[in-house]
Amino acid sequence: MAHLHHSLGLVWTLLAQDVKDPNVLGQMQTAFENFVKSGQIWALIIGFVLGYGFKSLLP
Repeated sequence: MAHLHHSLGLVWTLLAQDVKDPNVLGQMQTAFENFVKSGQIWALIIGFVLGYGFKSLLP
């Protein structure tokens, strides 16, 4: 019974969060634009290429 009470407390804590900006898609778009502008996209692409290359070297 104590475990159930603890779980319900966690659920109510999650439900009671104060949302400052509910525009989730806008936040995702802004984050992706920052990801591209900061050059991190190139690090991701280079990492994929190098990772694929190293994977192909292994037996």
